[in-house]
Amino acid sequence: MTDFITIAIFHLPQETYILKTLLERENIPHFFENETIVSVDPFASIALGGIKLKVHPDDQERTQQLIDNLNNPLHIV
Repeated sequence: MTDFITIAIFHLPQETYILKTLLERENIPHFFENETIVSVDPFASIALGGIKLKVHPDDQERTQQLIDNLNNPLHIV
């Protein structure tokens, strides 16, 4: 996991729940740095720089697509 890079930063654990489910469903190896401490002490998010989503560089594009889809949920047909 030393090769993993930060692709997104969140300030609240609630912001990561849906994304975590999508990443697991897509079998994308990942981890959320600082997730546990921020869930115990939300003010630690400021001191630690937030909850950092880390993925392997090979999965960066797929992960970014998932994040973009979450940020743009409206699809007009």
